[in-house]
Amino acid sequence: MAREVVRGFINVDKPQGITSFDVVRRVRRAAGIRKVGHAGTLDPNATGVLPVAIGEATRLVDELVDASKRYEATVVFGEATDTYDVEGAVTEAHDASHLTEDAVRAALTLFVGDLMQRPPAYSAVKREGVAAYKAARAGNPLELAERPVVVHGIDVLSWDTSTPARPVLRIDVRCGKGFYVRSLAHDLGQVLGVGAHLGALRRTQVGPFTIADATPLDAAVRLLEAREYARLVHAPDIVLQRWPALVVSREQAAKLRQGLDIVVLPRRDYVVPSANGTPPEGPGSERRARCYGPDGQLIALVEAGRGVGSWHPFRVFTPDPDAITE
Repeated sequence: MAREVVRGFINVDKPQGITSFDVVRRVRRAAGIRKVGHAGTLDPNATGVLPVAIGEATRLVDELVDASKRYEATVVFGEATDTYDVEGAVTEAHDASHLTEDAVRAALTLFVGDLMQRPPAYSAVKREGVAAYKAARAGNPLELAERPVVVHGIDVLSWDTSTPARPVLRIDVRCGKGFYVRSLAHDLGQVLGVGAHLGALRRTQVGPFTIADATPLDAAVRLLEAREYARLVHAPDIVLQRWPALVVSREQAAKLRQGLDIVVLPRRDYVVPSANGTPPEGPGSERRARCYGPDGQLIALVEAGRGVGSWHPFRVFTPDPDAITE
């Protein structure tokens, strides 16, 4: 049978109750390809956007690490738990019926901007090679250090006092990498003196992937099994759209594939602006670019060399990536 080349990203809407790696396993089995990975782990109880990379697109997963993320979360006041969510044991309980929406809104302003945040004891963060959640389950929780995070904004979506002693806040959170919404819920409860935990979490965006365009996992599996890739798989460079682009000749493309530097003088007909006209994203990316051959195929990621117009390939993509065989 003919070999079908497939590489790219699937925007999966992860269901509740399974791990992110469970999603990878199902995609791997349905697609019949071993090289599959995900970007941005979601807890088993969380749902929403989980970008899954197939084939050579797995080499671009790191480009999503610094991507902005967005979550819709509910925070339940009056009870704190050891896991900071509904799965944990209650560590403190209070009557939160006196809490007002105004007080909560005022406290939320403390969690916007550049912050130092301590990850939950039950998390995948490692110290000396040991995952925090494994140590916590063994009865020896790690004292994790605070680390810098950024929150771009928090909007209140609703304030529910139908159970007065346990009011529920629903919020929209826009943040950077490494931010734990579970820690936000816990820390917010501590600031307000009533305790709190994360009730539910739905990720609505990771970089260019949004919940509006996400495909439920079961539907994604059916499409993969039917080999209907065009309805599901995004081109690998979807995660590079904020990078400037270079279009090179066949001879230059051949050099890049050999790991050799090329010279592209700063002429306007060589440099293609990013899709939305915004500057490239990520540290030092103003000196990096995505490079295409004359046939439009992604050849390499390049960085500026020492000479004028010099570009060095730091990640090269093969013309014949991993394939699915029927």
